[in-house]
Amino acid sequence: MADVPTLYRWLGGGEPLRALITRFYEKVPADPLLAPLFAAMPPEHFQHVASFIAEVLGGPAAYSQQHGGHAAMVRHHLGRNIREDQRKRWVALLLETADEQGLPDDPEFRSALVAYLEWGSRLAVINSALAETTEVAESPMPKWGWGVPGGPYQP
Repeated sequence: MADVPTLYRWLGGGEPLRALITRFYEKVPADPLLAPLFAAMPPEHFQHVASFIAEVLGGPAAYSQQHGGHAAMVRHHLGRNIREDQRKRWVALLLETADEQGLPDDPEFRSALVAYLEWGSRLAVINSALAETTEVAESPMPKWGWGVPGGPYQP
């Protein structure tokens, strides 16, 4: 299966992903659920998100090299108290923007993308409920591919 492209390559690489994230964050200030959540984000936030998602989907390891990897992303969410309605809207708006930007819409890619967005956004909600002072252990960067993540841990 060495000839199977990464999700990053399948979506067209860095440029389409950056365009997606840029357009998404252009819409956020007008969204009543998301605007308050992102009001204090620095201007470079969208670039960091694009870099993180690129790495997770099999692209360059730029986020880990320049911004501290997965633990750094977890730390950015601590204490933000993301609500479930905000999480759902974030996923829906990102997918709506993916359609507008012409990202691949084949069932396999969209299934993998939706699975990642659901998984990642639910972790963000969990992490955002933790105190800002919570210690975050270093952990490997998530790697998302075409398959399912597997079943739940059963002791």
